[in-house]
Amino acid sequence: MAKIEKFEDLEIWNIARDICLDIEILFDTTNLGKRYSMKDQMDRSSGSIMDNIAEGFERNGNREFINF
Repeated sequence: MAKIEKFEDLEIWNIARDICLDIEILFDTTNLGKRYSMKDQMDRSSGSIMDNIAEGFERNGNREFINF
């Protein structure tokens, strides 16, 4: 098994990025984009997924990575 050098190589981080893009497309192509508070909440929470994965990856141990 190859060693992963950066969090962008993690499959789960790429899936999270795809979720963010899908949510952006959803709000751009439907009337849901007019519900600003919901749009803001979903945008921030989907971005938070990627942030948490990246932060966990930068930690020194598997236990902390799993926590994030």
